[in-house]
Amino acid sequence: MKWTTLTIALALSFAAHTASAQQLEKAIFAGGCFWCVESDFDKVPGVVSTVSGYTGGKTENPTYKQVTAGGTGHYEAVEITYDPAKVSYEALLTAFWHSVDPTDGGGQFCDRGQSYETAVFAANEKERRLAEASRKAAQKRVDNPIVTPILAAAPFYAAEDYHQDYYKKNPLRYNYYRWGCGRNNRVKEVWGEHAYEGIPGHG
Repeated sequence: MKWTTLTIALALSFAAHTASAQQLEKAIFAGGCFWCVESDFDKVPGVVSTVSGYTGGKTENPTYKQVTAGGTGHYEAVEITYDPAKVSYEALLTAFWHSVDPTDGGGQFCDRGQSYETAVFAANEKERRLAEASRKAAQKRVDNPIVTPILAAAPFYAAEDYHQDYYKKNPLRYNYYRWGCGRNNRVKEVWGEHAYEGIPGHG
């Protein structure tokens, strides 16, 4: 009887875990340096995990060296796994717009070139509509035109291991880079009091 009860309990636990995992969704944003995008979205309640990687191009299994050299068509991007019961796709979009400079069409901050440009990768028509509405709302808060495109989601390739959670593994180098690149200051210049809206605890 004990084994039967234990078996049932384990089965129920497994089923609950599987159901929970099935309810998770993903969003993909390109916002310049993926170290910084990871760091920002890890602060958003409801975000389960973030993965730095490459997407939008045609080269399969690209390397960091290939992407940053140009020619692959890939963006540095972050795949965000989130619980829609705790945070909506719309809320993630708000956090995205207000943590980048979407008026810059040549890269982000000190990082220049196509691989560092911003983009929203919509997985379906619903995400596209939400992204377009969110971009329109964000445009009302900035003077210059938002140039960030909304693109169809493409294969996402995880970046090399040393890029994952870089801000945690190398906090001194990461913070020096972020400060030196002028990311925080520029975001505040673009968004003013709305800088980092939707990202709790961002200093």
